Amino acid sequence: MSIDVKMAWRNIWRNPRRSILTISAIAFASLLLVFMLSWQFGSYETMIDSAVKIHTGYLQVQAKGYNDKKSIRMVVPDPASIGNILNKTLNVTAYTFRANAFSLVSSKERTYGIIVVGIDPVREARVSTLKKLIRQGSYLSESDTDQALVGDLLARNLKVGLGDELVVLGQGRDGSVAATVVKVKGIYRSGQDDFDRSSMHIPLKNFQDVYAMRGAVHEVVALGKSLDDLQGIKKAVTAGIKKTDKKHRLVVLDWMELMPGLIEAIQMDLYSGFIFYLILIIVVAFSILNTFLMAIFERTREFGVLMAIGTTPGRLSKLLLIESTTMTIVGIVIGIIAGSLITWYFQVHGIVISGTSEVMKQFGMPERIYPQLSMLSASIGPGAVLVITFLTALYPALKVRRLRPVEAMAGI
Repeated sequence: MSIDVKMAWRNIWRNPRRSILTISAIAFASLLLVFMLSWQFGSYETMIDSAVKIHTGYLQVQAKGYNDKKSIRMVVPDPASIGNILNKTLNVTAYTFRANAFSLVSSKERTYGIIVVGIDPVREARVSTLKKLIRQGSYLSESDTDQALVGDLLARNLKVGLGDELVVLGQGRDGSVAATVVKVKGIYRSGQDDFDRSSMHIPLKNFQDVYAMRGAVHEVVALGKSLDDLQGIKKAVTAGIKKTDKKHRLVVLDWMELMPGLIEAIQMDLYSGFIFYLILIIVVAFSILNTFLMAIFERTREFGVLMAIGTTPGRLSKLLLIESTTMTIVGIVIGIIAGSLITWYFQVHGIVISGTSEVMKQFGMPERIYPQLSMLSASIGPGAVLVITFLTALYPALKVRRLRPVEAMAGI
């Protein structure tokens, strides 16, 4: 250990109360940053998982351009072949087929334009949380033909309840008129107003008959074991489709491409969170600044004596920077260890926000939120603390360089 490091360590503990308070502030900031960033990342994973299980799945196979145009004629003509590829793909846990069409739906009193979605009741229950979102009535069964599920806002707008008839009018894939009458079997509520207001689900077989789909679908929706497996699944499915789709009519899109709005919402939340974290770090930085400004005022004569016997201003600046960096590193290490232990505990046991468990269940979300401790969440916040506090300590360290030995010894 160099003499400068030894001197710096001894100088830190010349005023132990002030040093302990400063180290404690750094440790608390680091602890809070580790936990809050882990909490954010965990909540994002829960949010994404909930959204993809209602809407998109982890990925979808579609006709090229369908995601932009939503044309009923842009189809996956042989969904069974895509199913065979998914059956052979590692980490795919379930998949389903969907077909969509914009149609007019009418009750006795009102008419609205909505998206009619054809689903395979059995497969859909394995992929999405739609079955868990039913609030009135029951979910579709495999034998249903003229039954439908509607969102609660749509049911309210149409003024219909369980067992009421709805007339559906749209355009078939071949350009023919698509018309049918269905009965409301279930009413769901997801908490997402657009979805609850503008969608209706009917059995896929009925949809294909009414809309002249000739066995085709618009989406093959797949779910994986975890979001970490997504890129591997996408790569494998894309490779499998290229072997069978010689005309390149199909594409594989992941949830990020299908729901760019969710990514933007997460980014906005991250930006707002970073503003809070930056304010916290700046408060800690001012604590460091105050500590070393006080140290300079208290040790001015000492610095004057050291300079008088030949110590260069540069070495004094280096000594002060070693002191500040040492205190910062000690505080950060304590904060990371404590923050990681607290985060790990809640990562195992989860956090239930008082009074929200019933609401979370209604929207198909787990009642417990689990922070996700990672190298990123454990390092990015404390790393920012280290950089900003080091830059803050530069000012008092450089201030020493302007001292003159005679004036410093006189306490001027």
